[in-house]
Amino acid sequence: MKFILSASKLMKASEVRTLCNELKNNKQALTQQELIMKSHIFKQNEKAAS
Repeated sequence: MKFILSASKLMKASEVRTLCNELKNNKQALTQQELIMKSHIFKQNEKAAS
């Protein structure tokens, strides 16, 4: 599964790399983000279907 990382503030490239490395090394945080995004997508699909 591919992720798109969006930032609410402008970040330096080094900050983005650091954040990506932290998420890559912390599987629990990555799994939590994945579940949150899947639930958002599911809700959007439900709204579009009705």
